[in-house]
Amino acid sequence: MNRLIALIARHGTPLVWLNVFLEQIGLPIPAVPTLIIAGALSRDGKMSSTAIIAGSVIASIAADWVWFILGRRLGYRVLATLCRISLSPDSCVRDTEARFERFGMPSLLFAKFVPGFSTVAPPLAGATNHSAIEFLIYDAIGALLWAGASVATGRVFHNAIDRVLKQLDNLGSWAVVVVVCLLVLVIAVKWWKRYEFLQRLRLARNSPKELLELLEGKLDPLIIDVRTTTARRRDPRHIPRALVIPTELIPERLADIARDREIVLYCT
Repeated sequence: MNRLIALIARHGTPLVWLNVFLEQIGLPIPAVPTLIIAGALSRDGKMSSTAIIAGSVIASIAADWVWFILGRRLGYRVLATLCRISLSPDSCVRDTEARFERFGMPSLLFAKFVPGFSTVAPPLAGATNHSAIEFLIYDAIGALLWAGASVATGRVFHNAIDRVLKQLDNLGSWAVVVVVCLLVLVIAVKWWKRYEFLQRLRLARNSPKELLELLEGKLDPLIIDVRTTTARRRDPRHIPRALVIPTELIPERLADIARDREIVLYCT
């Protein structure tokens, strides 16, 4: 057994659990590649797939429970905090609210397969005062499906993954450099996408004073409230003359509006 695989086999299982916990708690450290590699090694008998999946489910539930409790105690403030520290765009809260409104607690069954959703869904479930027992059941099943699918993928493609691990082992200490560089690259790409999103948002945003000037001027802007039902319930304040239109209905509702009319969207 080569040195790298021997090291992973000896210490890999708790490292997989730690990786899952850190990702679910909000750090940009993807756990799926780790689970896939662990699945490949379990096919070769070097790790236990049962231990990997069981520990990953427990680690995932533990991290999600922290966010659920924070959501229950702090309400929607914790969602705003999440979007500030997350490398996902600030639209993550709105997108998660829309999915949560559509599917409810069953959305936790597939939340971990959707980037950004897996971290935001648990505190949202807590903020909306859902049952803790219901949350734990759906979250556990979702974690089991997610971890099981990743491990199963590794078992199916174990030959190819073994070849990659052997190539990394041949690099010696440079293998660590390669892995770290790949992780830094993933974080850098996410950071750049978020930076570009915020730049576009700043250019397109109207301040309250600018909106007031538009309303008092001759442009007669059309103001559309595109907040989710949950967001409007959370903050019932309403801009005068604003139309409440869900984003998916905007093309249909605006078909007869003049193309040169100023439009202002009011969101979260």
